[in-house]
Amino acid sequence: MVEVVPESIHFPSEEERILQLWLDKDCFQECLKQSKNRPRFTFYDGPPFATGLPHYGHILAGTIKDIVTRFAHQNGFHVERRFGWDCHGLPVEYEIDKALNIRGPEDVAKMGIAEYNKQCRSIVMRYANEWETSVRRMGRWIDFRNDYKTLYPWFMETVWWVFKQLYEKGLVYRGVKVMPFSTACNTPLSNFEAHQNYKDVQDPSVIVTFPLLEDETVSFLAWTTTPWTLPSNLALCVSPDFIYVKVKDNSSQQVYIMMEARLVALFKSDSEYTILDKFPGKTLKGKKYKPLFEYFIKCKESGAFSVVVDNYVRDDDGTGVVHQAPYFGADDYRVCMDYKIIQRDSAPICPVDSSGVFTAEVTHFAGQYVKDADKNIIKWLKENGRLVSSSSFKHSYPFCWRSDTPLIYKAVPSWFVRVEHMVEKLLDNNSKCYWYSESGVSTPVCDLRVCGSCVMHDWTNSLRSSAGVVCVGSTAELEELTGAKVSDLHRESIDGLTIPSRCGKGQLKRVSEVFDCWFESGSMPYAQVHYPFENRREFEDAFPADFIAEGIDQTRGWFYTLLVLSTALFGKPPFKNVIVNGLVLASDGQKMSKRKKNYPDPSLIVQNYGADALRLYLINSPVVRAENLRFKEEGVRDVLKDVLLPWYNAYRFLVQNIQRLQKEEAIEFLYNESTASVSDNIMDKWIQSFTQSLIQFFRDEMGAYRLYTVVPKLVKFVDMLTNWYVRTNRRRLKGESGTEDCMRALETLFSVLFSMCRLMAPFTPFITELMYQNLCHLIDPASVEEKDTASIHYLMLPHVRESLIDKRIESAVSQMQSVIELGRVIRDRKTLPVKVREHLPAFTTTRSTHKYIHEGDSELNVRQLTLSTDKDKYGIRLRAEPDHMVLGKRLKGAFKSVTASIKELKSDELEIFQRTGSIVVDGHELHEDDLRLMYSFDQTSGTPSQYEAHSDAQVLFLLSLRLNPRSCSLGHLVPSDEITVYYSSQPAGEYLDKVIQAHTDFILATTKAPLKPYPVAQNASVIVQEKTQLKGSDLELTIVRGSSVSRALLTTAACAYVNLRVTLKDRQQEGVVLLENPKGDDTLDVERLKTVCCSVFGLDGAPVTIFNGKTALNAETDLMSLSGRTLTVTSGSSPADASSSDSLLCPYVNLQLMNASPAECKTGDVATLLLMNPAGKNALLFPDLLCEAAKVFGLRGRKLTLCLNEELTDELEASSLHTLNTKTLFVKVLPTTAEA
Repeated sequence: MVEVVPESIHFPSEEERILQLWLDKDCFQECLKQSKNRPRFTFYDGPPFATGLPHYGHILAGTIKDIVTRFAHQNGFHVERRFGWDCHGLPVEYEIDKALNIRGPEDVAKMGIAEYNKQCRSIVMRYANEWETSVRRMGRWIDFRNDYKTLYPWFMETVWWVFKQLYEKGLVYRGVKVMPFSTACNTPLSNFEAHQNYKDVQDPSVIVTFPLLEDETVSFLAWTTTPWTLPSNLALCVSPDFIYVKVKDNSSQQVYIMMEARLVALFKSDSEYTILDKFPGKTLKGKKYKPLFEYFIKCKESGAFSVVVDNYVRDDDGTGVVHQAPYFGADDYRVCMDYKIIQRDSAPICPVDSSGVFTAEVTHFAGQYVKDADKNIIKWLKENGRLVSSSSFKHSYPFCWRSDTPLIYKAVPSWFVRVEHMVEKLLDNNSKCYWYSESGVSTPVCDLRVCGSCVMHDWTNSLRSSAGVVCVGSTAELEELTGAKVSDLHRESIDGLTIPSRCGKGQLKRVSEVFDCWFESGSMPYAQVHYPFENRREFEDAFPADFIAEGIDQTRGWFYTLLVLSTALFGKPPFKNVIVNGLVLASDGQKMSKRKKNYPDPSLIVQNYGADALRLYLINSPVVRAENLRFKEEGVRDVLKDVLLPWYNAYRFLVQNIQRLQKEEAIEFLYNESTASVSDNIMDKWIQSFTQSLIQFFRDEMGAYRLYTVVPKLVKFVDMLTNWYVRTNRRRLKGESGTEDCMRALETLFSVLFSMCRLMAPFTPFITELMYQNLCHLIDPASVEEKDTASIHYLMLPHVRESLIDKRIESAVSQMQSVIELGRVIRDRKTLPVKVREHLPAFTTTRSTHKYIHEGDSELNVRQLTLSTDKDKYGIRLRAEPDHMVLGKRLKGAFKSVTASIKELKSDELEIFQRTGSIVVDGHELHEDDLRLMYSFDQTSGTPSQYEAHSDAQVLFLLSLRLNPRSCSLGHLVPSDEITVYYSSQPAGEYLDKVIQAHTDFILATTKAPLKPYPVAQNASVIVQEKTQLKGSDLELTIVRGSSVSRALLTTAACAYVNLRVTLKDRQQEGVVLLENPKGDDTLDVERLKTVCCSVFGLDGAPVTIFNGKTALNAETDLMSLSGRTLTVTSGSSPADASSSDSLLCPYVNLQLMNASPAECKTGDVATLLLMNPAGKNALLFPDLLCEAAKVFGLRGRKLTLCLNEELTDELEASSLHTLNTKTLFVKVLPTTAEA
């Protein structure tokens, strides 16, 4: 039996109830059982690390994945969804290094690799429970029982197999590469990791001399911002084509060689120097110079300390002479390799260890951290006459995303996957992957030279190969070669194993490197099913994946690794479709930072607003189009207020009226789509047509993975249903137009709500389940196709009923809405009243038909509606506005002149354009997408001047500004006016009279006006009086000006409160915490009291205990019973002094909401505001008082005034703040267009 729907709802609590329902029925596993014989839809879940808590980026990507996989199930597929965990590599090692104070490989060696890996294994799933709780709480259905972890031996074995396949194809090589290097984490980073954390920093900027050997009176000048690389200098590089000069410094008489275009780097004016000679840079090639240091003088034999040329040298910074330290710069390495100054097999000139410290080779600076050594190197240069200029230079520099320390660029020996030869195949496979975003993300194949594993970690999958060379591809092969039983593939288990050399060179040992975690995550399509050792057919039938999704930051990470490995192994793309989301930033546009605390805790957002609200906020944002989102808590709140609450209220209204129909008319309501009567009501036809068009659009767009087009349509549909269909059909749904018409309206609303729940189920799984669990009792079982209907998530998508689609009606109602909305805009602009029963005369010109627009009469609240297409009669003209984005891109330089000409186009020219769809302007042919046509009203054309005009692309609306005399007599009411309603229902004591008396409180809460029985006071100022018949009774209503009810003045704080006395060793403070606010709302429990306490007193989340006397509060404590008491806050010990205060420790005011209802799920209209808190601190200023008053009643964004009297005539002034303590202020909310 259908249950009564409560008037109010707390979404988070209801979601918890739905979670329990899913758990009790094991809904996800049941869903998989039901679909096991359907076609497969393959989805890969990129593995996160469990060493940190999930953030908004994880929630966003998880929501996208959940929506698409739920949709695939609804669309008739079997969708296996396995959660994956990335368990190896830098994030785990960094946490252990930090905890155990490990500073480098030497410390790991002292500890022993077995103990180190044991420590890593102990934390690798540190937050696994929190992850599972968070993922489930967000409503995501994914399998944690049948997960995969990169540390599972069977997963690691497949990674070995992948590597061996690449090795046998000749794609693996060992080399040296200059890479971003984290000295704090002792590891190289990929380029995309290095790009995640740039900061503006001040670095030293020095210009240094390199004297020519052939003439030491002439020196090359080189500029650098990394003085620490100078001890490793092996060459100087110049541009072959730019002009260089031999120039004399007129002040010092020194002669230098530098680029002519860069003289400004050293000299401020032409008078400071004299040019002695000019020549192209290529003439300097091969010239020898005197090195700064002689640490690596032996390299002179291979051509070091000479000038080389390359086109990478630019003319926009430095001196045009670039010093070359080949093992600390990618270009330096390439150029010195080209000139054979260094070779692949030569010992690297890299005198810096993995902690960023100079080695013993650099005798002057050995043991110094390179960044710290800069100042000592500069000092040495100055003392040895090699320094020409020294200053600081502000620039953007990469920092380690994990340790937040500066990166350096450093040569790293590593194994790589060769990709240059398969660029064309990579591009071809990438073109077969469909990338869904509006921001131009299309291909991850950018840096084709870098696919490969930078392999410096200890806790990760061991790479088995050696100088013999044997590449091992499975556990069985390793056991066969070593004769040892192997159960684990981590280093501690296999480092001691040896393989006899086939060449008689003794025993082969494992190479020192290990796999990079990107290589492992890129192998997950195969490794998660232990391919090819198991599940061979299942994998091959389901590869490539139908769908994956991750953030845009994975373009050169996971996406790229997947593509390279799949292309190299199988010649196929790894996936068919990918949704790339943007980044979720803090509200100020900065990266979210735990350290800065610049974003709200996701768990608190879900706790306050629910997961559905957060899901819908994220999905209905630019982030789904691969753009960035500035996260704002109020955005989540707005989704709850503007989408979920109206939707819930429409559902509640439906159930209320079905129950009323069953009770009053004894009619059982059972919906059956195939037997439901077809309504001939215009609005029923419209909402049915609109719904079926939406289903068609939904199927097409979701099938194409365009979530960014679907969600706005779904949100708009909620608005159409609640603000247009339900509102315009309330009387019909209540049965006031007869039982038969009521049934048609209820069937229509039920059909639409049921379809909407099925469409929205992937997006908002909780509220749709909540509604369905009640609505399912109203569905005729004979009409249901599915065998098991216990959850809405078992149901398939609704089919499109094309017979119900009528675009003509949709267009007509759209025009009706345009008329109404345009009228509202004019009323708002001219502050005209709307809620007046008598009408205002108006004229409108529209191309729609009269009968459809006339449906809008009651909405428009005008006395007369005139429809016309005679534009000349009312002085109506067409005007055009260019689409700046479209035309700006196409016309470029001509855009400005064409725009001016567009605005000069005459109405008759635009009418021809309206018919033909094209027009030539300044020689450019423009089409419908290039221009927006608008109707305009020409007041000078002879039309009476009392009209106000507004238009959109369809309609121009003219509203007469002359008030009808009877309208004036109604008193020109506005929502803030005080009134009293008098009523008489005859015969007395009959049904209607009993209903009014029984529901007086509800009527009062709705009208916000006193309700009194007749007679009306003789001296009352009557505004309007009406008689009607309702439910067999004569009802007479009279509205009079002024309120007959006076509210009792408050003599103490309206809300329950406790005083708090903080007694910690470093602070003694007093303050107040309100236990509710408004009265009856947002009631605190003990845990929330602690949270608020830490916030008020700035305790930064420190553990605290709160005492009532000598008794510590616990979860069972009834806080409301302690209202007015003084509690003590300590770090845990019982307080020495437990004295109490009888009054509030902070000044306060009470607030009485007078002429509006609270919003955002709040119900109380009385509240309390503290004027300062803690005592003596954070005093409220007048603007703060207004803001806090709006916030406490959930009326953010509304304009209001504070008054000192109930009549709302004595407004509070800023100068009165100091006199307010203990007073009651009366809140007057100013009207808005929506209320008007």
